[in-house]
Amino acid sequence: MPILADALQDAGCNNDDVLNHCRDAAQVHVRGCWVVDLLLGKS
Repeated sequence: MPILADALQDAGCNNDDVLNHCRDAAQVHVRGCWVVDLLLGKS
């Protein structure tokens, strides 16, 4: 996920909530992760 945060930032993302969530090693990223759903356009 930290690599995804770097790629998003390089692509122009400046949303601190998204970037910090991706870079937080304490977060659990599983199916239904709000960032992944947001990127995929799921609600």
